[in-house]
Amino acid sequence: MSEISNLNPKAVWKYFDEICSIPHPSHKEAKLSKHLQEFGKKLGLETLVDEYGNVLIRKPASAGCEKCESLLFQSHIDMVCEKNSDVAFDFDNDGIQPYIDGEWVKAKGTTLGADDGIGVAYQMAILADNSFEHGPIECLFTVDEEVGLLGAHVLKEDWIKSTMLVNLDSEDQGEFCIGCAGGVNTVAKYSQNLQKPDKDYLFMTIKVSGLIGGHSGVDIDKNRGNAIKILAELINRISAEGDVVIASIDGGNLHNAIPREASATIGVEFKIKETARVITNMYIAEKQNELIGETLEIDLSTTDKAETVFAPSTSKSLVKAILACPHGVLKMSEDIPGLVETSTNLASVKMIGDDIVFETSQRSSVTEEKEKIRKMVYDAFATNGASSVESDEGYPGWKPNVNSKIKNIAVDTYKKLFNVTPNVGAIHAGLECGLIIEKYPKLDMISIGPTIIGNHSPAEKVSIPTVEMTWKHVLAIINTVCNA
Repeated sequence: MSEISNLNPKAVWKYFDEICSIPHPSHKEAKLSKHLQEFGKKLGLETLVDEYGNVLIRKPASAGCEKCESLLFQSHIDMVCEKNSDVAFDFDNDGIQPYIDGEWVKAKGTTLGADDGIGVAYQMAILADNSFEHGPIECLFTVDEEVGLLGAHVLKEDWIKSTMLVNLDSEDQGEFCIGCAGGVNTVAKYSQNLQKPDKDYLFMTIKVSGLIGGHSGVDIDKNRGNAIKILAELINRISAEGDVVIASIDGGNLHNAIPREASATIGVEFKIKETARVITNMYIAEKQNELIGETLEIDLSTTDKAETVFAPSTSKSLVKAILACPHGVLKMSEDIPGLVETSTNLASVKMIGDDIVFETSQRSSVTEEKEKIRKMVYDAFATNGASSVESDEGYPGWKPNVNSKIKNIAVDTYKKLFNVTPNVGAIHAGLECGLIIEKYPKLDMISIGPTIIGNHSPAEKVSIPTVEMTWKHVLAIINTVCNA
């Protein structure tokens, strides 16, 4: 046991300390899954497990509350495993080492796993505590949320009996979530069609930098520059003055990040050498006026002659496709002011093997809108020479229900407890709730949790006071549902 087990509420911190001691990286949560199964059985509670390691534990209603609505709590049991470079740590076998730092709990040199270990701890405390009245309770523990939402994807459609769900994976205490975006990734490929230059070109390298980037969901409405789009716009302007071929192109890294940097090596006719520089300077000045809080940098420099280039038709098709591919916010929510409903991100372009590969991601809380924007992206590439355009299965969104019963209960109990009105909204990113509600469309849901900062990095920390606040709130929700 570590020092955190003495924090209040002791029931929650005891179990979180226990969870920290059990290795549970994504794809390797079997030890924690087994621990939860044994935990449920030891309490004498109905305990179910599927072939993937998802665990469902049912706690019957206390005496006299059998007719109350059933309430489901849910969290995921895997954690993101990151450590500082100077730390020797084996996430497969070593337990996380939590410690207290003022009003925060951190981990020594690694991610803490409060995302979503603290949610799991709440559920264990709920199941073990018999000091409060409650209706029927279910606790669902899902696997591999951090690496594709697998547990929610494979969730059986006949498991859950509850009518209301409280997801415990939110990371801002007092910020309640009642909706999230669904997503799909679309990948387009072009054959490089390499050939020797058909003219005596001057070769130049274009490097775009200075942009902020950010998350392709929560930051997509901030109007940040897309380095790949900027690169293509500049190449297109230069090509209007003379022949241009592309020898190489690279930009962005992650499917869920707005690309901050991009580069290309191009061949231009010698006659437009100086024109290309003038166009670049004019473009920088023009584009900079569109960007807020970013300093666009474009370096245009001569380089060695390329031995091979893309066929001229391929070079033109690439530029046309990038220009045609939508990027940014397509539609705002009609239910929640300021919330993005539908967006798309042109995320990366890479030369892989014999192909030029584009990755994009589309998001929407409305399935029909997600499909609409996916088709727009498909058409942008398919009509501009792509050899293939394919989308993955994706995951569904969770459309906000502003009249949600559990939302109203959560808000009212929070106001009574803390004399503060919580913020209720949705996020333009994925949560397991989208997949769960697809399988259980009548389930009424909300997502809450304590304040967690720096998750997915060794800087992760969870606020001690908000853990206690959330625990009091959870108990108040249970009580209100029981007595409704």
